[in-house]
Amino acid sequence: MEDKDIVALYASRDQQAIAETAKSHGAKLTRLAYGILKNLEDAEEIVNDTYLRAWNTIPPQLPRFLFAYLAKTCRFLAFDRLDWQQAGKRNIPLVELTEELARCIPASHMEQALESREIGRLLTDFLKSLPREPRLIFMRRYWFGDSVREIAARYRIGESRVKTSLHRTRNKLKRYLEKEEITL
Repeated sequence: MEDKDIVALYASRDQQAIAETAKSHGAKLTRLAYGILKNLEDAEEIVNDTYLRAWNTIPPQLPRFLFAYLAKTCRFLAFDRLDWQQAGKRNIPLVELTEELARCIPASHMEQALESREIGRLLTDFLKSLPREPRLIFMRRYWFGDSVREIAARYRIGESRVKTSLHRTRNKLKRYLEKEEITL
C-alpha cells in the first residue's frame, strides 16, 4: 500500500492504518530506534509509541512524506527515552555525536535568533548540494546515529574513509553556514 493511502486510512480513523504502517515501515523504524537505543525491546516499544503518536496526530496533520514524518517522531521518542535512561550519566556515543556537530552548527543563542525552519532549510539545501556518498554517510551518522564502524560495513568502505568524509562534510557545513552569515 502506498503512503498516501495509509495517510488516508489515518485521516478516516481506520485502524488498518497502523497495520499498514507496520507492514510498510516497521522494520525501518525499528532499525532507527535500535540504532539510538541499542536495545531491541526499547526500540520496539518506541516504534509502537510512534504508531500511537501518528494515530493521535494524523489528522489534523496530513504528512506528504509519511516515512519522514514517522522517522522524525521515532527519533524524538528514542532520544527522549535515551535521555530518561541516561539521566545523570554521560553517554559517550551521544556526547561524541553532539560534540562533532557542535563544531559546525551555531550555539543555542544563535538558534534562538533564527527560526528553526530557516536552519532546517539551510541544512536541507546543504545536504542536497553534496554528492551522494558523503550525503549518505553524513545522514547515517547524524540522522540515524550509526557508528563509524556500522557505516563502513554498510557501504563496504574503510573506517578511515568514513571518518575523512565526515570531517570534510562537517567543514563544508561550517563554511556553508558561515557564508549564510551563521557563525559560531
